Amino acid sequence: MTRPDADLASTLTRRERVVLSHLSEDVTLEQIATQLFVTRNTVKSQVRSLYRKLGVSTRAEALEHARRAGLR
Repeated sequence: MTRPDADLASTLTRRERVVLSHLSEDVTLEQIATQLFVTRNTVKSQVRSLYRKLGVSTRAEALEHARRAGLR
C-alpha cells in the first residue's frame, strides 16, 4: 500500500531522512556510515527501510520520490 506524499515525511524516522539526504551525494554506503559514525550495515538497514516506505528499489527512485514529495 502506497502512502500519500503528505504523510511521507511523518513516516520516515529522523535518521532515515538524514540517510536520504546523503543518498543525493555521490558516495558509497560505507562513506555515509563513516560520516554518521555508524556501521555500513546500519546504513544498509536504514536504506532498506527507507526504500520500503517509499515503495522504491533504487537510489535514483528514492531521490525522485523524495523530490516529488517535497522532502528534497
